[in-house]
Amino acid sequence: MRFKIFILLSIFSTALCAQPPANYYQNAYQKKGQALRTALYGIIKNHTALSYSALWDAYTTTDKRTDNGKVWDIYSDNPNGTTAYFYTFVSDQCGSYNSEGDCYNREHSVPQSWFGEAAPMKTDLFHVYPTDGFVNGKRGNLALGEVNNATWTSTNGSKLGNSAVSGYSGTVFEPNDAYKGDLARSYFYMAVCYMDKNLGQETQSMFSGGSLKPWALNMLIRWHNEDPVSQKEIDRNNAVYALQNNRNPFIDFPELVGKIWGADSVNAFNPNGIAELSMPSRWMVYPNPATDHIIISALVEVETEAMFQIYNLTGQMVWSEQAHFQNEHSINLHDLTAGVYVLRVTGEDFILNKKIIVQ
Repeated sequence: MRFKIFILLSIFSTALCAQPPANYYQNAYQKKGQALRTALYGIIKNHTALSYSALWDAYTTTDKRTDNGKVWDIYSDNPNGTTAYFYTFVSDQCGSYNSEGDCYNREHSVPQSWFGEAAPMKTDLFHVYPTDGFVNGKRGNLALGEVNNATWTSTNGSKLGNSAVSGYSGTVFEPNDAYKGDLARSYFYMAVCYMDKNLGQETQSMFSGGSLKPWALNMLIRWHNEDPVSQKEIDRNNAVYALQNNRNPFIDFPELVGKIWGADSVNAFNPNGIAELSMPSRWMVYPNPATDHIIISALVEVETEAMFQIYNLTGQMVWSEQAHFQNEHSINLHDLTAGVYVLRVTGEDFILNKKIIVQ
């Protein structure tokens, strides 16, 4: 048993490297809805604001590709096809441009004109990405959306065209599917960190004041669910934290979207992942991310009848079983589609809630 515990604790220590610092989210504990949003605002609002010129250097740590060391440009990268070009840090900074592939610049995914170019929004890395200058210029200050008939398409499949989203008409910019979730979580971050600001100073804006408009919120929740958090986002979250001293909560805990804006029936937010009532035991849920199964293991002796449930991020229960739990239990994930879920285990004297990622 001692050897087994050592292995599990080693895995546990490794997993913590990509997690927020201890107690970072503690002030949001047991909150939900707008109270949760307000609590998160208090946690992340007072961050270190970089200068605009400092973003160039910041990108060398926040947006460096893991395969070739080039700029990770979400407007040119094509994960499901061929990426037409790559940018080298510093030497390929814009400057002027005439076509795709000329240079990269600083793209405000929430356009500056929507908030009057005000600080600190102007330099917040959680929504300012390095992207192809020409594509950035094509997007301009248009709303993000889904295109009915494309009038222009980039090399990675980003599009301009008439909106196909109910509730908004006009021209929109649709990013590559692989980055829709990334951008959705950037927008959720902005709707929390700057909930006291006016991000809706133009008619194209997806915000009204500091809140997302209903049509935009509905679309972005769908993007968030369809394109789960990636390792790229986890790494970027950690890198931005090292520079700004704040985090994107929706990368750390994707279920927050449902707890603030959705019909989440699981629980109020528990940033510790485990609600230990009268049983001061420690747990491991592994592997996570997982492909075909997960194992729930207690690091002390446990024997109880337990209910095992899995919820999606809107709070809908998608799987459940009741079983005898003695130290360890395996769950088959074959019936679940790829995405982020919340596992809930209820025993006689404990409740365990844990975010799991199914690949």
